[in-house]
Formats: sequence, C-alpha cells, structure tokens
Amino acid sequence: MSRREPDVQPGTEAERGFIVAVLQKGADDERELAEIEELAQTAGVEPVGRLVQHRSRPDQRSYVGKGKLEELRAQFGAARAESLLVDDELTPPQLSRLEDALNARVVDRTQLILDIFAQHALSAEGKLQVELAQLQYNLPRMRGMWAHLERERIGTRGAGVGRRGPGETQLETDRRLARRRITILKRRLETLQRQRQTRRKERLRSETPTVALAGYTNVGKSTLLNALTNAEVSVHDRLFETLDPTTRAFEHGGRRYLLTDTVGFIRRLPHDLVEGFAATLEETLSADLILHILDASAPEEELDLMVAAVEDVLAEIGADELPVELALNKVDAVDPLGRRRLANRFPGTLQISALTREGLEELRARIAERFAERFELVRLLVPYEDGAKLAELYSLGMPIDEREDTDEGVFIRARLPRRELPRFALYLIAEARAEAPETHRATR
Repeated sequence: MSRREPDVQPGTEAERGFIVAVLQKGADDERELAEIEELAQTAGVEPVGRLVQHRSRPDQRSYVGKGKLEELRAQFGAARAESLLVDDELTPPQLSRLEDALNARVVDRTQLILDIFAQHALSAEGKLQVELAQLQYNLPRMRGMWAHLERERIGTRGAGVGRRGPGETQLETDRRLARRRITILKRRLETLQRQRQTRRKERLRSETPTVALAGYTNVGKSTLLNALTNAEVSVHDRLFETLDPTTRAFEHGGRRYLLTDTVGFIRRLPHDLVEGFAATLEETLSADLILHILDASAPEEELDLMVAAVEDVLAEIGADELPVELALNKVDAVDPLGRRRLANRFPGTLQISALTREGLEELRARIAERFAERFELVRLLVPYEDGAKLAELYSLGMPIDEREDTDEGVFIRARLPRRELPRFALYLIAEARAEAPETHRATR
C-alpha cells in the first residue's frame, strides 16, 4: 500500500498518532503495519512513530511486556504523539493500563475502523449500524471510561454508612442507557431488513440476476460500478469509501442485470464488525454471483493476502458457497510482462481497467454467460380477451424484445425465466412461424 497524506479537513492539522503492534517472530514488520498506517491516514491521523514487539501473544495486562512498555512511554513522548494506535483489539484491562501508562488516548484497531465507518456512513441504515457497532464495542469498556466515578458511588446500597439507599452510579446509568439504545437500534435495523427482503422478493420474482462486487478495500469496485452502470458513486482513494451498499443496473444483450457495491474487506476485519454490519453484507448473501475484484497492480505477495482476506469474510458471513467470478482490475497500471505473469497465475481470469474501460464489454458478456441458461427466448400470442395474462407478463419486469398488435391478439417476443414458462405455456407459438406474427395462432 502506498503512503499518502492523512484525510483531514482543509485548514486543520492531522492528529499525531504513534503505532504499536505485537507481531509473531519472523513477521515482516513493513508489510504487517502497512494496513494500520493506511487506516490511520484514512481516519485523519499522521503516524509519527511506531514500536513493534515480537512475541507469541500480547501481554494480558498491558498488551506489550513490562520492559517494552517503558520503551513505548519514552518513544511516545519523544515523538510528541497525541494518541496511541494499537494494531489489535484490546481488552478493557489492556486499554486501561496503556492509557494510565501514557496518560493519552489509546485507540485499538476496532475503534479505529469504527471511526472511519462513522465518517463514511451516509444512509440512515449505515448510520444506525455504525452507532450499534460502537455501542456494542464500548459497553464492556465503560468501566475504564468511568473509573473516576465508580469510586464515587452516589447513594448506592451497600456503599457504607450514610450512603445507603436507592440510586446508581454514572457507570450503571450509562450501561442501562446503552443497552436500551442497542435494543432500539436492533429493532430499527430489523424493520429495514424486512423492507430489504420485500425488495429482494421483487427481484427474485422478476428473475433479475444480481451480482455483488466483493474485494479488498480500495481495489476499484466503486469505479467499476460507475463504469459498468453509468452511476456516480464516490470513488475517493481511501479505505472503506463505500460503506453503504449501492445497487445499479446495466443491460447486455437485451437483458437487465443488477450490480451491488458493498463495503470493502481488509485483513483481520474484527468479528464484531462483521456481525454489526451483517445488514450491509446481506446484499452479498442475496446475490446470484459474486464478482471478486483483485487489484492487478498490487505486489504479488499482497495479492495472496487480499484474496485470503476476502475469502475469510465471505466464509464468515456464509457466502463462500456462492458462485464466484474473478476479475483483475487496474491492468492499465501493469506492464506487458506483468500482465503475462498475471495471466499465468490466474488463467481464464479477465483483465480489466475500470478507469480506461478496457475489457468491460468482455466482463458484461462473461456475466451474461453465467446466467444464459436461466432464460429462454420465447414467442407468445396473447388474445385480447386474456389481457390479465398480458399484465402478468409485464409484471415480471422482463425486457420485451418485440411487441405487435395483430388481429388475433398481442404478439410478444421476450426472454422469460424458465421457471415461469408453465404459466404462459398456453400462449407459446411455434418458432418456425415467428416471421409472420399476423398469421400466428396460439397453440391452445
């Protein structure tokens, strides 16, 4: 991943962040920390230093060992950092210990991602999901956040002479309010989920093929969506730019296809975030085909990590059994030798460029080929007295290739879902007679 300037508002200075990570012995520090640095810059934080400790697992109390904690304190102060960014999800004790040691704000990997999500959520549903995920993350950590008030119990039973009676601490109040808010948010998201299911049933009824774009974050999925469907989705060069699912349509060979862009994946996407954003990821689950986009310009060793990250998340949400079509994007940034190497490594995979539109027509054709057996080109003659049946046909939402009003009824040529053919079998006409619709008679 290339280093770039932090995303900050004009006229403001980026927050100075110090990165710390516990990695396995023999790990490639540069490669392992590239992602946390990219996350930091997306959140508007400038990495001003970093410290790595190599050990089998993080210290249970302070994340890094005792000696390393002293080293961290010294380096953090020398860098004049304002916050500590930890490339792991911290337990409440680890978070509290680090904050006490540095007397500074500590942000772990999950909290950092949530902060980015909060910046990029635009829809009402996306904002609800962000708030829910933040509350679920903060709830078990509230004790440390209110430690000073926990020592000042106000009128709580069992708190000592003169302090018995009804009442609760600020910590208990906040926990109760947080749980209540979580319940409300879940109910609202359930309502939105039912609305999505209704829309999904409409898609299924019309048999409109749905393709979900999946891939590592920042591989150009939104740019590809725009290029294939003439949409205007935001395509800024930053992680998790597309948080809310966006569905647009394109046509090929007279058929309509729906393409959905969802949130990009990263390595070690926290499990709680996957659960919290299940509503967004449901669009992937409901798809007929997953179009897995790879960044062809990425270093070879990163390609394996990106593929593994996407496959892990797809498996976690139960989408690993769906059919997948792989496509290599950004080939405009790859030289001829690199393209040949990619062709050998991913045989049969289309090489495309959403930016220059190279290979996009072939991609549309490849998608259409995936669904070719779902539809059949038919010719129908519907008598005028059976107008209700004609209305049923149009309600399927299928594109009509040809329509002509004849003396005997309405002649229709269209591609119908195979499962709908029995409903219209009475009106099917012979292939050989298609050239003269005015003489057609329904095979009744």
